[in-house]
Parts: sequence; C-alpha cells; structure tokens
Amino acid sequence: QVQLVESGGGLVEAGGSLRLSCAASGRTYAMGWFRQASGKEREFVAAISRSGIWTYYADSVKGRFTISRDIAKNMVYLQMNSLKPEDTADYTCAAGRNYIDYPRLSSAAEYEYWGQGTQVTVSS
Repeated sequence: QVQLVESGGGLVEAGGSLRLSCAASGRTYAMGWFRQASGKEREFVAAISRSGIWTYYADSVKGRFTISRDIAKNMVYLQMNSLKPEDTADYTCAAGRNYIDYPRLSSAAEYEYWGQGTQVTVSS
C-alpha cells in the first residue's frame, strides 16, 4: 500500500514562493500534483515521470512552478514561484502504480494513490 504525505503549504503573499513536498512510501511510478480550490473541480498542476526526466505542466502554472523528484528518497517536490491569489487551493500529491503514458499524466484517473493534501493560500 502506497501512502503519500504532503507538506509545505501555508499562507503567502502574492508574488511569493512556496515549496511543497510529498513523501511516498511504497513503490511509485509517475507522480503528480493536483489542486482543488473551494467550489471548483480538481485540476492538474504538474507531473513527473518515474525516472524524473520528463515533466508536464498545466498551462496555468508553466514557467512559475517546477516539479522534481528524488527517486532514492521517494520524494516529489513542487516549487511554486510568483504565486497568485488564483493559485489558492488544496494541493494533493498523487502517485501512479503502473506506467502512465505521457499524454495521460494530466488525468487524475491514471493515478492510484492520493495524499491528504496541503493548503496553499495566496493573499492579494
């Protein structure tokens, strides 16, 4: 059983930065970050392949957010810069159990395991 624990969320002013961390236990493949704002549907943020070589970002965060992973530590990170109020959401880490084709990395249905989430609030 894979378990994921996120950390690093908090309150930050617009233009600021945060780095989210996701600690995983068990075997994982591709990993990703999703977010869900109050009253909104969950949306894809970023994903990274098992090897850490390939990354994929939502257009809304591309150029501002960077996903990375430490395979040995089974950790994934999301560096968030130039934060905007619209980035306010509960951020959740997800892990795949099997290989996920690159075009499907943005699909929540492709991920088997989910963390509890960490709240990110960006004030204006």
